[in-house]
Amino acid sequence: MPQSQAIARLNDLTRSMDTVILTTLRPDGTLHSCPMASQGVTDDGAFWFIANSNSEKVEAVRTIQRVSLCFANHVDNHYVSVSGFCELVRNREAARQLWNPNFKSWFPGGLEDPDLVLMKIVVQEAEYWDASQSRMVPLLGFDPNAIT
Repeated sequence: MPQSQAIARLNDLTRSMDTVILTTLRPDGTLHSCPMASQGVTDDGAFWFIANSNSEKVEAVRTIQRVSLCFANHVDNHYVSVSGFCELVRNREAARQLWNPNFKSWFPGGLEDPDLVLMKIVVQEAEYWDASQSRMVPLLGFDPNAIT
């Protein structure tokens, strides 16, 4: 499956899931998970999130860039797992596109907040629950060697 079709399928699978669980790997080897607001995968195969540069997840990514995203929609029986490479980005225009007024409580300075950083997660692998097969199946079309 070409990557463009894989991206479209991934967006279809995750469209109804507003929250995603991001899991990072701490420098000591333990896992850290937290909920994030999902905005879908972009045409180039990346998920973007706004984060605080002093947060535990960002500190973990500074050391180990491998991350996992887990989506769940129990009503529709849709479950998706994504693994990828996370890059920390400071880009005001991209932040403006992702911005939601509700984020103001975490970033009092708004888009100008010095602690605001973007997490760009390039999808390397994805799999989803196929109820007819009662198992997770790979969503082919992503490059497991792609970083950025």
